[in-house]
Amino acid sequence: MEEKAIEIKNETDEISLKELSVKFGEWYRYILSKWMTILAFGILGGILGYTYAWYKKPVYIATTTFVLDDADKGGGLSQYAGLASIAGFDLGGSGGGIFQGDNILVLYKSRKMIEKTLLTEVEFNGKKQTLLEKYIEFKKLREGWAKNEKLKNIQFKTTLGPESQKNGFTRLQDSILGKIVEDISGNLLNVSKPDKKLSIIRAEVTTTDEDFSKEFNEQIVKNVNDFYIETKTKKSLESIKILQQKTDSVRSAMNGAIYSAVSIADATPNLNITRQVQRVAPVQRSQISIETNKAMLGELVKNLELSKISLRKEAPLIQVIDEPVFPLEKQSFGKLKGIIFGGIIFGFLSLITIIIKKIIKEISL
Repeated sequence: MEEKAIEIKNETDEISLKELSVKFGEWYRYILSKWMTILAFGILGGILGYTYAWYKKPVYIATTTFVLDDADKGGGLSQYAGLASIAGFDLGGSGGGIFQGDNILVLYKSRKMIEKTLLTEVEFNGKKQTLLEKYIEFKKLREGWAKNEKLKNIQFKTTLGPESQKNGFTRLQDSILGKIVEDISGNLLNVSKPDKKLSIIRAEVTTTDEDFSKEFNEQIVKNVNDFYIETKTKKSLESIKILQQKTDSVRSAMNGAIYSAVSIADATPNLNITRQVQRVAPVQRSQISIETNKAMLGELVKNLELSKISLRKEAPLIQVIDEPVFPLEKQSFGKLKGIIFGGIIFGFLSLITIIIKKIIKEISL
């Protein structure tokens, strides 16, 4: 019985392999019979790929790499807070907390930074122009706006009318500017950290206009850098301003006390020896005031100088490594690549379509 079962099993396996081989041969011959269709679709795909490559504009990539200086962790003014507290001042710490971690990457893509960069005026071929107008120009947006009565004459200059927003633009201008910011943030601007373990950050701008790519990249890095410095040193500058005002006030009070003591002596040149109280008491009060103000002035001057040293330590905050230079890196979709990719994709799609149609036909029989 066992030998018979083994023979039946071997016979079944043999039949299955034969059927599989026959089926494979049928499919091969069927696909081979459709070679003209596949070739036709491949040629069509190659033509379309060539056409795409012909009209596809090359893009230019402007890249800036820099190191974020984060040396002031818990340092800065905090190390002088004890000394400043003697004079009754809280120097606080630096304002750089928002730049810790990957927050600076988000800052680069914020509307505030992109909008400020777009409204920056730069020189293109001897002509001063905002980056926003340059964007509108190479994107050919005005050609589409010409068909719209509300948009055909629109200019991005601040207005003071009742419809103007906080930034000086109207609602319509803000709406268009928002769309442009969204396009740049999502498609044209890329900010990343190549290595998560390092503090090196790379900012890339990719557009079809070489001049715009370079200028926008340089300006947004500058704007973020300036904003970073301003934010991180804000508390230090405020503390220095307060310390400077207090120092000037105490110095003025001390000088007044000195002049007061001298004036009293001058006012009583031949004072009666029995009337010394008229001179000694006011002079001593002035001297006490002088000594008190002198001590306060010494501490204030010390804290003021320490604050200035701390402020100098906090800047510079961004160390630029590489900046974009002409000619920029150029990426284009080659015509040969378009032909090959188009032919392969369309040929493969036609093959899949042929196979699906045959399967459906066999199932329906």
